Amino acid sequence: MPAEGEPVVRRGEEGGEGEEERFLAWEESWRPWPGTRKKVRGCLLWVKAQLFRVGDDWYFLFALGVLMALVSFAMDFTVSKVANAHAWLYQEVGDYPVLKFLSWTTYPVALSAFSTGFAQSITPHSGGSGIPELKVILTGIIMGEYLAIENFGAKAVGLTCTLACGSTIFLGKVGPFVHLSSMIAAYLGKIRTSVSGEYEVRAGSQKPLYSALVALLLSSITFPPSLGQFMASRLSMKELLTSLLDNHTWSILSQNASLAKPLQVTPEALWLEWWDPRVTIFGTLAIFLVMKFWMLILATTMPMPAGYFMPVFIYGAALGRLVGEAVATVFPQGIASEGTVSLVTPGGYALAGAAAFSGAVTHSLSTALLAFEMTGQISHILPVTLAVLIANAVAQKFQPSFYDGTIIVKKLPYLPRIRSRHIGSYKVTTQEFMNTSVATLPKAATFEDVLQVVTSTAELEYPVVDSTGTVALGRQRWGFPVLPCAHSGA
Repeated sequence: MPAEGEPVVRRGEEGGEGEEERFLAWEESWRPWPGTRKKVRGCLLWVKAQLFRVGDDWYFLFALGVLMALVSFAMDFTVSKVANAHAWLYQEVGDYPVLKFLSWTTYPVALSAFSTGFAQSITPHSGGSGIPELKVILTGIIMGEYLAIENFGAKAVGLTCTLACGSTIFLGKVGPFVHLSSMIAAYLGKIRTSVSGEYEVRAGSQKPLYSALVALLLSSITFPPSLGQFMASRLSMKELLTSLLDNHTWSILSQNASLAKPLQVTPEALWLEWWDPRVTIFGTLAIFLVMKFWMLILATTMPMPAGYFMPVFIYGAALGRLVGEAVATVFPQGIASEGTVSLVTPGGYALAGAAAFSGAVTHSLSTALLAFEMTGQISHILPVTLAVLIANAVAQKFQPSFYDGTIIVKKLPYLPRIRSRHIGSYKVTTQEFMNTSVATLPKAATFEDVLQVVTSTAELEYPVVDSTGTVALGRQRWGFPVLPCAHSGA
């Protein structure tokens, strides 16, 4: 007889010698009030059954939305505090050029180096936006390392530091935040199905040094007392977009002789950051476009969490703003058509340019809808939609999208869409490019045969076939003239 309180193995009814062990129980449970606990447990099970009658997906999506809202709020709050501290430091150092330069460049250099170093030290998959990897995952390719919870922490912290650099580095958060949402969704799915796994942590190399050097170069160029005064470098990413979508005509406002650029950025007069009497509005917009073109390309090579959609959107808005200001200067009284005079609104051109340029870079038509949702009005729906369609048609004809290009550079396992002008690609069969030197194992293989195959190749999986003489992968249907995936050399 077992002692009191010791676990006892209970068996089935037969209790035979070979009977399997059913469960492990305590002969005497020390927990008090077993009847009350049973009733409470029954009530909780009943509540659970009632709650999940509508489906657990709703609670899953609710938790996902709440968590990502909290993450977004915390990220924006932290970025705002760090940006305000940078602006305060830049103003408090006084009129000492060296101190101003150091205060302006030290912040983005330190934040960029920390973003890259922290993210890469946890996982090397946290760099970039994550959208190319998500495209690959959505096709069915298993890439669990990109959705690991370790990657979420590295990307969240790294992205916060990247955004805190401001418009100096000229990178955004849209793409990485979509990736963060996917990682949270994958983790909640693992909790939901009670599935867990190991994760391998690999360290980075000299990537923080490269990010710091690039950040130093970009921050030096955008230093406000130097070239930065012609690029509205004191404005944040949000203020850049807000100012470019302004409905006022800057070329007309700049004709006021009493204008003066304020010592600090004022939300009521953001357009003054684009004005300089030496180069005019057109000069500052042109300098911004020329400099940001190669600066954005250089910034995309930094291996830290960052988004690329918002910078492209702002760049397109600057293009449209330049065109709109030029049209407003040529037609200061508006454009007359059939007795109706339509005033030129440069902000509308900026909106169309932003949607068209970002749509051309990403090969997406939804940028038009994004522009309407962002501005809250659809008065420019026809020109914006037309500009997006034309830009997509031209861009898709000559090059892949930015995300497809990243997939090609990273050599990710993704099959791109075959374009209509490459109709001959549909005639290509698998036999023309498949690998015929596949190591196989017959069912009758001995231990020596298996050992020889495993040691002679670096493969992780080996197909098992009936015999080495009749190697066939796929289902054979002898009634058809073609055997799918059948060959004699694999």
